[in-house]
Amino acid sequence: MKIAIVCYPTFGGSGVVATELGIALANRGHEIHFVTYRQPVRLELLSNKIHFHEVHVPEYALFHYQPYELALSSKLVDTIKLYGIELLHVHYAIPHAYAGYMAKKILEEEGIFVPMITTLHGTDITLVG
Repeated sequence: MKIAIVCYPTFGGSGVVATELGIALANRGHEIHFVTYRQPVRLELLSNKIHFHEVHVPEYALFHYQPYELALSSKLVDTIKLYGIELLHVHYAIPHAYAGYMAKKILEEEGIFVPMITTLHGTDITLVG
C-alpha cells in the first residue's frame, strides 16, 4: 500500500511515533511518503520504500505567520496524485488534519478518494487556549 504520513519532523513524541511507524510499515513492504516542512529527525535513510516530500512555505509580507496549512494542503494534493497514494495518515489535528481534510475535498472534486486517519497526540486534546 502507498501511504502518506504527515507529522512534525522534530524530536517531539508525535514526530518520533510517526517516523517509527512509517519505518516499520516500510519494513513490511509498504511504500511510505513523509510530507512535512523538513525531513523527520528520526528518518536517517531514504529508500525505494521510504520517501520524503518537503513542503515549501512561501513568504508573505502581509502575514505574521506563514500559511503552512495552505502549502501543506497543496503539497498533499500533488503528492497523492503524482504517487498514487492510497491512504493518508496525519498526526495532530491542527494543522495536519485540517490540511488533510482540505486536500481530500480538492481531490474529491477530481474524482479521487483517499481515506484519512488522524492520530491525536497528548497536546492535541490537553492544551486549552
